[in-house]
Amino acid sequence: MIKMKRKIIYVGLTCISFLFTACKTPLLPVKNVNKSVPVSFNNSQDSTNSANIKWKDYFNDQYLAALIDTALSNNQELNILLQEIEISKNEVMARKGEYMPFVNIRGGAGFDKVGRYTSKGSSEATTEIKPGKETPDPLPEFGARAYASWEVDIWHKLRNAKKAAMTRYLASIEGKNFMVTNLIAEIANSYYELQALDNQLSIVRQNIEIQSNALRIVKLEKESTRVTELAVKKFEAEVLSTKSLEFTIKQEIIETESRINFLVGRYPQPILRNSDGFNSLVTDDIHAGIPSELLQNRPDIKQAELQLAAARLDIAVAKANFYPSLGISASLGLQAFNPIYLAKLPESLLTSLAADMVGPLVNKNAIRATYFNANASQIQAIYNYERTLLQSYIEVANLLSKVGNLKRSYELKEQEVQALTESITISNKLFRSARADYMEVLLTQRDALESRFELVETKREQMNAVVNIYQALGGGWN
Repeated sequence: MIKMKRKIIYVGLTCISFLFTACKTPLLPVKNVNKSVPVSFNNSQDSTNSANIKWKDYFNDQYLAALIDTALSNNQELNILLQEIEISKNEVMARKGEYMPFVNIRGGAGFDKVGRYTSKGSSEATTEIKPGKETPDPLPEFGARAYASWEVDIWHKLRNAKKAAMTRYLASIEGKNFMVTNLIAEIANSYYELQALDNQLSIVRQNIEIQSNALRIVKLEKESTRVTELAVKKFEAEVLSTKSLEFTIKQEIIETESRINFLVGRYPQPILRNSDGFNSLVTDDIHAGIPSELLQNRPDIKQAELQLAAARLDIAVAKANFYPSLGISASLGLQAFNPIYLAKLPESLLTSLAADMVGPLVNKNAIRATYFNANASQIQAIYNYERTLLQSYIEVANLLSKVGNLKRSYELKEQEVQALTESITISNKLFRSARADYMEVLLTQRDALESRFELVETKREQMNAVVNIYQALGGGWN
């Protein structure tokens, strides 16, 4: 009795020592996440936020809206990402199943031949199933059983792993939302670029007509010996240069249409559009709201936040590896050397129940490495979250400034175009009255062409800024 008590005490102390040693975890470096943002953008007190506007209302061009709507259904990259979300969803299902009991069924038949002069063989030879009958040799075996195994989730390791998978699934959804905002912005920017190219092509064709008229005048002036052949060749070269520019723009239009068609997920075809009112598009109605709204509106910030939460759960999972795990297994079935005897109960009944506890004791380097890596990944996630938040604020602040500066630049460009357009008429009159030479006419025409091109380019930059600030504020995905 005393020996039995000593054994019990020894086993108890061993278990306590085992648990104490197994549960000891190393200390980790700690970093706190900084979620603070400035109270306003560029000292603006605007509380209205354009990100809350749905993209169909923000982009009121019917042709652009049709392109975006088609892309949201057909874009291959977006559809690939949707399958990634399905993979994340299935991972949640797999993690959930890990902390539930596993139950399997098994059936089989076979035989076992052992040597007669072995311990098992001699015992079987002396066993009588029926009077005067020995155990069959070789010994067949038939059976069917159900067996279950279950790891008791004492330290919530499996539950935390499921929560981490669920969090990453939600992060993948935010990643999809972020891609939707990028896709909408890319299509809108390409569409406005296409409208700008249409306007530049129209300007070039108008300029070709103006230069051709000037060339005819110069040829007449040459016939009257008022100018030389050099002037004629200069005007002719200018017309040829502008005609060459026409084909360059045509190629850019084809490439831009192909880019839009690729984003929409279809083979090249003409893009329906109305470019006539491009220069009159409004760019003033932009409201940035307050910076703290970025945390709710920007999908990439929410994705980074969810990835950080998943990384923290990974630490809890890795920490649980230091603790012992408890497993329970059981089986229930029928087993006999003859199928007839399977129906005889309880003689053919087979049952088992076992429990075991396993934990690390010596050489826990692999567990420590996993634990340290999980913490390093969490610190990475913190830096990534802070970087994403900082980048989003800077993007909005820069674009707000850009919208204002481009507006003032466009107003000045309009005045420049008007002045240079009037100067073409003036230079032609002066040339016909011999008060200006042909070089002044050529330079005036060239300057007017460049200024009109720059005006269209400034309007395109304005529209791109309008699109990009909508994207930077987190609009479009909802």
